[in-house]
Amino acid sequence: MELVEPQSLKKLSFKSLKRALDLFSPLHGEFPPLDPESKKIRISHKINAEYGGIKHSIVQPSGETKHSVQDQAPAASAPSNALALPGPEDAQRVENALAVGPSLQTKNLNEAGPGKSMTVVPASGSERNLSTSALMERIPSKWPRPVWHPPWKNYRVISGHLGWVRSIAFDPSNTWFCTGSADRTIKIWDVGTGRLKLTLTGHIEQIRGLAVSSKHTYMFSAGDDKMVKCWDLEQNKCIRSYHGHLSGVYCLALHPTIDILLTGGRDSVCRAWDIRSKTQIHALSGHDNTVCSVFTRPMDPQVVTGSHDTTIKFWDLRNGKTMSTLTNHKKSVRALALHPKEHNFASASADNIKKFALPKGEFLHNMLSQQKTIINSMAVNEDGVLATAGDNGSLWFWDWTSGHNFQQSQTIVQPGSLDSEAGIYAVSYDITGTRLVTCEADKTIKMWKEDEMATPETFPLNFKPPKEIRRF
Repeated sequence: MELVEPQSLKKLSFKSLKRALDLFSPLHGEFPPLDPESKKIRISHKINAEYGGIKHSIVQPSGETKHSVQDQAPAASAPSNALALPGPEDAQRVENALAVGPSLQTKNLNEAGPGKSMTVVPASGSERNLSTSALMERIPSKWPRPVWHPPWKNYRVISGHLGWVRSIAFDPSNTWFCTGSADRTIKIWDVGTGRLKLTLTGHIEQIRGLAVSSKHTYMFSAGDDKMVKCWDLEQNKCIRSYHGHLSGVYCLALHPTIDILLTGGRDSVCRAWDIRSKTQIHALSGHDNTVCSVFTRPMDPQVVTGSHDTTIKFWDLRNGKTMSTLTNHKKSVRALALHPKEHNFASASADNIKKFALPKGEFLHNMLSQQKTIINSMAVNEDGVLATAGDNGSLWFWDWTSGHNFQQSQTIVQPGSLDSEAGIYAVSYDITGTRLVTCEADKTIKMWKEDEMATPETFPLNFKPPKEIRRF
């Protein structure tokens, strides 16, 4: 029995295609003949598009060019914005020509100005709006131009933790900040000098969430050990524990006006606690996966959560029920950031950073670039500078209004660490919004500030408005 030569699928399909062409297309090697009528129309359109605004005012040299322009001169000099089409059957061709919208038809050639050409055809008797971008006047972009912000630079590196630094919170007086780490400790640092002031122990797993109360001398912490603790900073010890989570607690937020603590965790539930009595007010259940980000605000929706199930939920705190669910993201929503002044917030996932309006949750727009990494944390200050921290150590700065990414910086691991430890887990501005603190996988805390020496000339704004605006 003869062995059949093995052939690839590509080779077989080419053989089949060649056989089909040989059978049904004996002239497949030759190009089809050019249609002189369509060529004439195409050249006429090109001439009109290039020289429509000036051809009637320039004396052309004798020859074929002059002849072709004279053919089109009546159409160009007439106070109409019709495309010049040579030949006797002009009227028939204009009937079948492209139509443009009513807003463009009302303009005449004089309004277009000397630099512009109106290469549009009004369709007589045709109601359809078939305008194309090739035949329309260029409309300037309505996208907001970004405000110039100086670039940010790293000015201090603080070492002291013995594990990944996972969480951060600032004191309302802006004199100190606290960080939680995988070494199971909470450390309190001086903002001005970066010196260690205090170390608190009590958790038995890494600390994933921190918050400092503006009304009491309390600090709250949450960790992978299912524990949520309240620390009294006058006695420097844990005074309350809130029991109820069935797995690790990943995020934590304090209500700005009432004494309620919100925690979200791996049990897919966001729990609302009474700070003083330690009782659970609500178990806000509805997510299908880990609740990894939460923020609160004084008005409805008072609680907003982001989850690994890719959704963002608005919660009615009075009844403990979902108000609405946003399904715009395709990947886990690991970070949420509420703007301190405006009524909108941003959400970050590995696919995109999106902006939503409050209280309804209308989608506003995507940020204009993609960080192409898992975004662990995000913060925005009053000047409208959004900082996003990636799992690969990238720290990107964005203009809040326009979504323009004006700086892309990369963290440097401290000596002795692996390059793979260049990851940022938490990021936060201080109360004034002039300093930024990042918590990293190389066990360090880095502090950033704006470069005072930078000017718009040394650091120009390289902004291009987007060609298309995504509606989801």
